[in-house]
Parts: sequence; structure tokens; C-alpha cells
Amino acid sequence: MTNHWVDIKNADLVVIMGGNAAEAHPCGFKWVVEAKKQRKAKLVVVDPRFTRSASVSDFYAPIRPGSDIAFLGGVINYLLSNDKIHHEYVKNYTNAAFLIDPGFKFEGGLYSGYDAEKRKYDKATWAYQKDKDGFAMVDETLQDPNCVFQLMKKHYSRYTPELVSKTTGTPKEDFLKICGMIAETSVPNKTMTILYALGWTEHTVGAQNIRTMAMIQLLLGNMGRAGGGVNALRGHANVQGITDMCLYSEVLPGYMRAPTDADKTAEEYLTKRTPKALRPNQMNYWQNFPKFFNSLMKTWYGNAATKENGFCYDWLPKKDGPYDAMAIFERMHQGKMQGFVCQGFNPLASVANKRKISDALGKLKYLVVIDPLPTETAEFWKNHGEFNDVDSAKIQTEVFRLPCNLVTEDTGSYTSSSRVSQWHWQAVDGPGESKGDAEIMAELFLKLKAMYAKEGGKFPDAILNLTWAYRHPAHPAPDELIREYSGKALADVTDPSDKTKVLVKAGEQVASFAQLRDDGSTTCGNWLYGGCWSQAGNLTARRDASDPSGLGQTLNWGYSWPANRRILYNRAGADLAGKPWDATRSGIKWTGTAWAGYDVPDMRPNAKPDEHVMPFIMNPEGVARLFAPAMAEGPFPEHYEPYETPLGNNPFHPSNPKATSNPVTRVFKSDMDAFGTAKDFPYVATTYRLVEHFHFWTKHAKINAVLQPEQFVEIGEELAKEKGIAAGDRVKVRSNRGYIKAVAVVTKRIRALDVDGKKVHTVGVPLNFGFTGVTKPGFITNTLTPPVGDPNCETPEFKAFLVNIEKV
Repeated sequence: MTNHWVDIKNADLVVIMGGNAAEAHPCGFKWVVEAKKQRKAKLVVVDPRFTRSASVSDFYAPIRPGSDIAFLGGVINYLLSNDKIHHEYVKNYTNAAFLIDPGFKFEGGLYSGYDAEKRKYDKATWAYQKDKDGFAMVDETLQDPNCVFQLMKKHYSRYTPELVSKTTGTPKEDFLKICGMIAETSVPNKTMTILYALGWTEHTVGAQNIRTMAMIQLLLGNMGRAGGGVNALRGHANVQGITDMCLYSEVLPGYMRAPTDADKTAEEYLTKRTPKALRPNQMNYWQNFPKFFNSLMKTWYGNAATKENGFCYDWLPKKDGPYDAMAIFERMHQGKMQGFVCQGFNPLASVANKRKISDALGKLKYLVVIDPLPTETAEFWKNHGEFNDVDSAKIQTEVFRLPCNLVTEDTGSYTSSSRVSQWHWQAVDGPGESKGDAEIMAELFLKLKAMYAKEGGKFPDAILNLTWAYRHPAHPAPDELIREYSGKALADVTDPSDKTKVLVKAGEQVASFAQLRDDGSTTCGNWLYGGCWSQAGNLTARRDASDPSGLGQTLNWGYSWPANRRILYNRAGADLAGKPWDATRSGIKWTGTAWAGYDVPDMRPNAKPDEHVMPFIMNPEGVARLFAPAMAEGPFPEHYEPYETPLGNNPFHPSNPKATSNPVTRVFKSDMDAFGTAKDFPYVATTYRLVEHFHFWTKHAKINAVLQPEQFVEIGEELAKEKGIAAGDRVKVRSNRGYIKAVAVVTKRIRALDVDGKKVHTVGVPLNFGFTGVTKPGFITNTLTPPVGDPNCETPEFKAFLVNIEKV
């Protein structure tokens, strides 16, 4: 979230797309209700189904799963064509004026530099033109044909209402109605917020779905402002926290890019990841990468990490390829993995193509499952009839189940969707022999360390020298862990401009990541959380709900990363002179001597407006990117069909089969036979959650099982009539990867849509069922889903794939 849950109440327009907040986030949805009550805000819902969110909306429009960029690209075209943009914001706070290499092209659905054999782009032409000092060149008139603004206008001019409707199935008049409502928020005294969730992320264009809406919000001037932003709704109380800690091999804690085989030395690694400013006077905050990284290494390796040895850089693993979830199970499926430790994760149910995951798990020598409850993964080897029809005698994987505590049985912190970290206290002890996760990990670590000390090994250094200075090594206390990742000074930290001024004494907790240093004098396990436990104590435990702003800016409730800031990029909430765009929803402003207000400034506090330090401080440009070369499939989002498309071609590029689906989609050669076509599987399926169940957990709870006892699928009345299916019939839903059986719910809430001259039906498949628990045994929904992912973050395409359906 760029903003936070409570801030939703400040919006004039709330758009829910790529999610169903009323069902999947029922507590947070109250702030949408507050916006409607307090500000008379309008709620718009765009979804393949008429959802619970849609039932309380002011306007609803249907859309074909997997066509969101066509819809959103059409909104961009509408805003530009009708001059409904915030001109001052766009010109000054985005890269609209930046000049792009004249060699940059977009033809036939592909950008310049595409290599069809490698299915990858050479991005040489996706670059800014630069002057002799290495700064990006700009055209402040926005008229140069190579400036981002003109390139964007040209790119999205193709997204006409007619083509949008033809591609998405959204009626043209509904699309234009929503465009008009969105356009009303282009004026300074109105804001729109967008709420999205897995309905946008779980596509082969998932990252670009989100980026397209970010572009819309930038054109409207809605970023960095109360009631604005692009807000991801996370599905667990601590999904944001686990993401921030980056406990996977692609990145290090705090979203620092992990080293690869190409990064031979610490100096080379840090140089590549420390950008140079692309415009004069910009903060370019990632220039602090060495401070964050070296402080992390001091946290992990203490006295062993020195300037001379690159702070133990050589001890870090270097990636030789991708190690995301899809890549892990591909390696496992190839028999290249001996064992797998599975903690708080149920991959048999959660990862696409259950058959492949089951086969892969069966090739392991051992599987360790750390979980409070029996999971499908822990019982992948057990025959549960047609729900899990395996030959147990042929599976030689040894499974170890380590029961761990539930969250209420431990003390620790949550980080909510709002980026607010909140301390919670243990309520009860765990049952039987269950232990806390930290205790389990400590026991495993200490045993491994003892084995390395006794027996040696190929590379014992990183294990034997890992810092483990807890009061009770086998029981690291939660308060010790949070202080560790919050950070402390190992030597006196002084003011860079006045070395006689000590900011933090040796041994004290740092107050902020701004106090971290790259010389080995500070530790910090995650720079984003720097200062969450300062000398003032545990700031995540604060529960002061006072709100002098009236906007929900409760700065003394918990701790929001970064720096307790509640709205990111809040400098963009004021004009160039520092005057808020809307005085009634002011975040921060220039007082004449400093930036101040109802939030922690996302800006150097003493940066005078005439210094032209721009708001988007994490980018070396200082401004937000309408044109983003970092994206794998193109600097502007483009509509590509789901990998399994019901159409057979892309209505935007019907003559180029290479541009039907995302041309750089993440897919393994071994999976190419797993995909189906509309000839055999004519209907579109999409997956989602139910409010009565919490992922796969609550099917173990009797009250939830009573509320939603049995697996079902939803189909529209027209499709039901075609297939001879009545409400309550048992049906079989098949994809090219397998089948499930469930009860049919026949509903008006899923319409057949007219798409590119044909009728497209959608089958809705809830995710929450399986063969463990006290609900009626069910099939795993991911039996059906395709093993293909977004090329930027490898998220599988759970939300748009092809199936057939028949009465059992």
C-alpha cells in the first residue's frame, strides 16, 4: 500500500478491481463504508463476477478475466484524449518530459530489441537520452515526439472504447461511465483510491496490471495524497511483514537485490546496485544501498564482517539462476533437490499444477513440514481416493512434521497491508509438543552448527560465524529479534556535517535507517524497519489512536515503515512551492523553514522548494515513471492475452501470433504439454477466496466448516442452460492438467460476455477446499491451474485459464 487502510475514508472515489475487498478483507472494507458515509464517496467495482463488493457499489461493470490492461489502457486514452489530467503534477512529478532514445519502437505488439529465440528483450533503446553530465534530457513543453508524454499518447491512442469493449467484454457504455467517474478526480480537490489484490497479481501480466493503474493515478495527480494511492490488500495479517523480510533467494531483507554469479566482488556488487542520480539535486535514496547492505552483514556476522573482507560478502550465496517458487519446484521435479523445508506454506494446495507439485515432492529424499495444522502437503503421499489418488507404496519421500504454534500462542509483530507493524502478545500456550517457529529454527541451527564444528564440511564459515548472541540461544526472544532487525550502533555514530555531534552512542538502538553507516559501525537486519525499536522502546507496541489531522494519521499507533511514514511520496501532495493541493486533506507542507505536517515527510526536511528536489525519492530521476524500462515485457503496459486464451489471438495484434500472450512469459520447456486450447477447453476459469474461510486454515475449524461445508463452483445461468446443469448438481471441471468435482451454484452474478465476436463464459472456482480438515473432503483447486508466470515476479496465472465443465 502506498497509503493505508484508514486513509480509504478520505477518498472521493474508490475503485475495486483485481480484488473483492468486502469478501476477502471484511475488516478493512469498513473504511470503504466510512468513505461513502463521510464523504459521500462513490464505489466502482470492475470484476468478472458480481461480487459482495459489487453488491454495495454505486456502479458495477463486468470484465473478462485477464483483460484488465485493455480496460485500464482505455482509461489512459480517455484521460489523455479528453484532457482530464493534472497537468502541473504530470509535468513536474513524472517522467512525462523525459526524452527517450530515438531508436525506441513499438510495432506489431512487440517493443524494439525483442529476441524471439531467447524470449527476452535487449533494452538498449528503452533508455533516456542523456546530456554530457549523464543527466536525463527533458522537453518541458512535452511536445518532442520522443518525450514520454507523446510516446504514451501514441501508444494508448489505439485503446479506443470500441476495441476495449471488444477485448474485455465490458459494455462500451459501462466502460465510458467509469472513465467519466475516474476523470472527475483529475482536479486538485478530489482524489481516487484503487484497491486491488490477487485478482491483478496472479496473471502473466500481473505486475503490469498494477503499473497501469499507477500510471492512471499519476495522470490524475493522486499519488502521495490522502484518499489516493495504489493500495495492495494483503490476505494475511502478516503477509506484508514476511514479504518485507524477503525470506527467499531473489532479494535480501528490505528488497535489496541479491548477488548473482556475475557479481564477483563486494565492490562490484555494491556499485551495480547503487544508482547515480539521473537529474540534478535528486535524493536518489538507493544511493544508500551500501549502508543498508553492510549494516545487514554486520547483523548476521558481527565481528567476522570487516571492511577488509567486504563485510563477508563472499559468504553470501550467489544466484546462478532463478530461485522463486516456480523454479524451486521445477528443480525438484527434475530430481535435482534432495530435501525441502516447508514452513507456513502448503504448496500442494497453493502452487499451480498440483500434479507436477505432487510428482516433485515424491522425488525428494525428505520433506520437513513446520505447521500448526495437518496440511495437504504433509499428506501428499497418502491416498485420499480421487481427491489425492496416489500410490503411496511408490513414494519414498520421508516426511517430518514439526508442529509449531499459532500466532496467538506466540509474542511478536504483525505488519499489516498498511505497512504498520503492530506488536501482539501471547494469549495461550500451544498444545502438546508444539513450539514457536523461532525455537524450532534455533534448535535446527544449533544442531547444524554443532555438526559443522565437529565434522567440518565444504563451507562451515557462514554457519560457524553466524551471530547468535541471544540470552538463551535455543530460545531467541521476540524482543531480541525485533531489536536486531531494528538496528543499533556498534560505535558512536556522528553527524556527517559535524563530527563532534554524536547522534547515537555505541550500544544504543538507532532511531532511523538514516543513521545507518557503511563503515561497519551499525547493524540493522532490515533497513525498512530501522528505528522500530529505538531508545524510546518498542514503537510497534504503541496504541495511541489520537489523530489531530482527522484523516486517520495516527502516528503513535504501531510503527509504519519507512520511518513511521503513513503515506508514501507525501511530498507529491503539495505543489512545487510546497502548498497542499487540497488544504482540507493536507499531509505535509513547506512551512518556510522545513517540511512538516500530519505525517513524516517523505523528503529531506530542509529541502527548499526552489532546490527542485522531487517527491519520488527512491528513483534516481526523482520523479515517478510513466515509462518504466525495468519491466520485463515493455516500458508501457500492453494488453496480452492470458497464456490460455479463449480467443486464439490478441484483438490488439490479430496478425502477430508472437504478440498473442506476453512474449516474455515465464514458462519452462518441460511444462509446454500442460497447456490447453479453447478447442478442448472453451470456458474461462478464475479462482478466488470465500469470506467464511481463511485460505486453507479454517477448514480445520468446525464453525467455519458449518458455514461453508462443501466445495462448489459458480457458473452463469446461460452456461448452465447450455450444459443442462441445474443448481445443486455435481459437476466435473477439467483443464489440461486434471479435474475437480464440485457442487454447481448457478447464478445471475456471472454473465456471459461478448468478446471479439464470440460468447465467453466464466467458471468461478473458490480456492479454500482440500482433503484435510473437517469440511467435506474436496479437490485442490490448483489441480486446474497452469504452470506459467509473470516474467517480473514469477507469480503463476491462477486467475485466467481454460476449462471444460460437464454434469457428473
